Amino acid sequence: MAYPYGKFRYKVEIDGLEAGGFSEVTGFDASIDVIEYREGDMVQTPLKIPGLKKYGNITLKQGLTTSTVLYDWIIAGVNGAVERKTITITLLDEEETPAASWQVINAWPTKYTAPDFNATSSEVAIDTLEIAHEGMTRVS
Repeated sequence: MAYPYGKFRYKVEIDGLEAGGFSEVTGFDASIDVIEYREGDMVQTPLKIPGLKKYGNITLKQGLTTSTVLYDWIIAGVNGAVERKTITITLLDEEETPAASWQVINAWPTKYTAPDFNATSSEVAIDTLEIAHEGMTRVS
């Protein structure tokens, strides 16, 4: 019997380079709008026609380190042209072998959030980067 994979073992690559460890990757979805159409002489339910295809923004959360790669990516877009990249998110099995992989195309940062600070907390400082994109493909 095959068991499903755990969702806690994964890696993220940006343009083929390891992007560091992420504590969370969310918002990874695709949808198609539904257009309802009805002509005047239709007495039954309206036709349902596929509309716009949409992809949700992906949110990457990472413990703050000395690396500024993700911050530099959004600041480059704030100060000039947005740089689009390919992101690969890979689910790993128990032996850390790739089990499933998705490619996100034409990805670019749309929002950066610096960590919250609290002197009474013992939590890790977390950087958050929201990524817009134009499509995703499961490649394995």
